[in-house]
Amino acid sequence: MIRCMAIDDEPLALQQITTYISKVPFLELVAQCQSAVEARQFLEQDTVDAIFCDINMPDLNGMDFVKSLTVAPLIVFTTAYAEYAVEGFKVNAVDYLLKPFGLQDFQRAANRLKERMEGGTNGLQGSSGSMGSSSLRGASGSTDDVLFLKTDYRIVKVSVPEIRYIEGMSEYLKVWVEGEAKPVVTLLSMKKIEERLPDNFMRIHRSYIVNLNKIQEVNKNRVIMDADVSLPIGDMYKETFQSYLDSKFLGK
Repeated sequence: MIRCMAIDDEPLALQQITTYISKVPFLELVAQCQSAVEARQFLEQDTVDAIFCDINMPDLNGMDFVKSLTVAPLIVFTTAYAEYAVEGFKVNAVDYLLKPFGLQDFQRAANRLKERMEGGTNGLQGSSGSMGSSSLRGASGSTDDVLFLKTDYRIVKVSVPEIRYIEGMSEYLKVWVEGEAKPVVTLLSMKKIEERLPDNFMRIHRSYIVNLNKIQEVNKNRVIMDADVSLPIGDMYKETFQSYLDSKFLGK
C-alpha cells in the first residue's frame, strides 16, 4: 500500500481527493490537511509515501512547502493554475493534475506513483530547497529536449526525441510518442509546435510533421514510419523533403 496525504485548503476539493484515494486499491489515506502548515506538523510525527498537494494555499503555498522538505515523499500537485506546471516538474513531481480533474485523470496519476514506488525512486532529494534531479531534463540532459502539453485536465511532459510524428486535426494536434499506444491530444496549432521543434523535424504535409530520425522508408509519395503507419507527402512540401533525401542519399 502507498501511504498518502491529501492537502487542500478548499474543503470540497479535499473531499474529492480523499474520495478518489479510497477508490484506488493500492492507496491508503493516512492524513488529510487543509493547510501546508498542518501537513508539516503531521510529518514531524509520522511519514507518508506520497502527497497530493494543492499549490495555491494561504500562509504557505504547496510549492514552497514541498521545497522546504528535507526528504520529500512522492508528490502529485493539484491546482487550478496551469502556470505552475513547469515549476512543479522542476521539483521532480510525479504528476500535475489541473483542476477540475476526474477519477480517470486521478487514476493515471496514482499509477505513476505506483510505478515510481516500484522503481525505488522517491521525490525530492537533499537539503531544504534542493531540487534534486530535474524532471525537466530530457534524453540528452537539455531542457530543450522536452515539451509541456496540456491534455484534458493535465499538463504532461513529452520527450522531444521520442516524438515519432505529429498529426494536425483542425485546432487540435495528436502527438504520437515512441512506445505509447495512444497519442497526446492537445489544443495547439501546427505552426506553434513547429516553432519549438529541432531541425530533425520536418513538415511533410499540411497535417503531418515527422521526426526524420524515425522514418523507416520512403515509398513514392509516402513516408513509412512502421508497418502500420504510412504518411502522405503533400505537393507543397515535396521539394523540401526531396532536398533532405538528396542530402542523405548514397548510391548511383
